[in-house]
Amino acid sequence: MKKPKQNKGLQAASVADFDPRKQAIRTFFDGLAEERDDWVRRNEFFYAADRDYMRFLIPQGAHVLELGCGTGQLLASLDPARGIGLDISEGMIDIARSKYPNLKFHVGDMEDSSVIASLKGPFDAIVLTDTIGMLGDIESTLRLLRHLCTPETRIIIAYYSQLWNWPLSVAGKLGNKMPQVAQSWLSPTDIAQLLSLADFDVVKFDWRQIVPKRLFGAGTFLNRYVGSLPGIRHLSLRNYVVARMQPSKPKAPKSVTVLIPCRNERGNIEPAIKRIPDFCPDIEVLFVEGHSQDGTLDEINRVIEAYPDRDIKGMVQPGKGKGDAVRAGFDAARGEVLMILDADLTVPPETLPNFFNAIASGKGEFVNGTRLIYPMEKRAMRFLNKIANRSFSAIFSWLISQRLTDTLCGTKVLSKRHYEMIAANRSYFGDFDPFGDFDLIFGASKLNLKIIEVPIRYADRAYGSTQISRFRDGWQLIKMVVFAFRKLKAF
Repeated sequence: MKKPKQNKGLQAASVADFDPRKQAIRTFFDGLAEERDDWVRRNEFFYAADRDYMRFLIPQGAHVLELGCGTGQLLASLDPARGIGLDISEGMIDIARSKYPNLKFHVGDMEDSSVIASLKGPFDAIVLTDTIGMLGDIESTLRLLRHLCTPETRIIIAYYSQLWNWPLSVAGKLGNKMPQVAQSWLSPTDIAQLLSLADFDVVKFDWRQIVPKRLFGAGTFLNRYVGSLPGIRHLSLRNYVVARMQPSKPKAPKSVTVLIPCRNERGNIEPAIKRIPDFCPDIEVLFVEGHSQDGTLDEINRVIEAYPDRDIKGMVQPGKGKGDAVRAGFDAARGEVLMILDADLTVPPETLPNFFNAIASGKGEFVNGTRLIYPMEKRAMRFLNKIANRSFSAIFSWLISQRLTDTLCGTKVLSKRHYEMIAANRSYFGDFDPFGDFDLIFGASKLNLKIIEVPIRYADRAYGSTQISRFRDGWQLIKMVVFAFRKLKAF
């Protein structure tokens, strides 16, 4: 028995009724609506993997808009605090409403500005899955979405790889794939260019599912441990593009905390204070002392008294290691922007304004220093360390799907708000990082923050000796690679 028609939501505002191409798309998907869930069940391995990765990208409890939502399975799987689905097919939307009454579904044309304007934004994430290729004017449609975005919103576009055009066509003719209307075949680069034209900024790309079938368990193994490898991942069926709005003129932060973890760095405490420029109206300098043996804590207290015009604070970290010092310090910091400055001063404090400008302008949401662009002083970094840094940076760039040339540069900058989000989601990774660098890098990647680098001229330390052990810390880095692979790729 046919179900009674429900309120068509936004359909009345759509101009699709006057466009023969869109009428054909609507008619096609209305006719397919009753079969849609059966097709998903027949290809559950593919769809389940797609939902898993979307849940990785979008945290539970977010405000999510899905454009081209079909019968709503993906949107429901994200467990949003507020979920809205839009689709041109009334038949699809009728089924979605009956299955997921806790979510809001509307019939409408996403290319119609009045339909997009009727949606109540903003959203944390806007998802387009297998939809972008059916749009008549992709750039204009993407531009409409800016009205539903804040600087925190992430646009997530999932699409099929061009390499799979022929196999998918054959699968469709054999009845192993859901029928589909004619659409544009777009590479991730094509999608990135269209996003740029619409004033969006790509955060990262990713590729998934080199094998879209279970194959008695082999599909799971190949997708997790082989399909994500460099050179092979581009053969995957599925590609993803994550983007954000290009920054316009963000409000400049009014306060910053410069966190200086220090252990046995007595001779560098006062020089750090003297060399930090006045680059922000309100600068808090927070020394986190790590149980030193050379009187570093006494020197911090002396400097606090010697410079009463500066907001200088000191604290003793509760545990051991730089990672513990960073977490304790950032939890106590009061600045809108948080900076790490290593106490050895091999990253010159005079470069901190460059980091501040990068984040204040909105060009980056997580700013990392890189020592490997400019020439460095002869003794600043040993040859083997430089080779190891470049190698690990290439590996970590692949792991987080964003470019990093120097993961081990100690200077890292992010907003207090984003740090609190990383801390709130720390349970995904756990307490794994003795360095303090990777807790922040992996956390920023998981939140899809835009990561950029600021080059610095790396100097030799003027006081004390390095606290880095090439072999002990190198082994820790190898373990970090394995850990990151499991958490960021093979899940």
